[in-house]
Amino acid sequence: QVQLVESGGGLVQPGGSLRLACAASGSIFRILTMGWYRQAPGKQRELVATITSGGNTNYADSVKGRFTISRDNAKNTVYLQMNSLKPEDTAVYYCNTGKLWGQGTLVTVSS
Repeated sequence: QVQLVESGGGLVQPGGSLRLACAASGSIFRILTMGWYRQAPGKQRELVATITSGGNTNYADSVKGRFTISRDNAKNTVYLQMNSLKPEDTAVYYCNTGKLWGQGTLVTVSS
């Protein structure tokens, strides 16, 4: 069974950058579509970005041009590079594949 563990969250100033990582256990990682979601306080969880096994990507309009999702199948890891961060990007970020979710990592964008 695949397990997901996120890392890389923290406090960053507006305009700054962070890179999140999601390490997946299991030998089937390379065939999985992976995604990043986020949930801000008082709001529903929303899609941020996805990446297929073939490397095709999809982004929410709110992060296009600022965030980049990538994967390293040799390391069973998916990344989310977040640049030009805004206060409205503050949320708990979750890694996902199918019905599986990681525990989440908090990103706070504040001066």
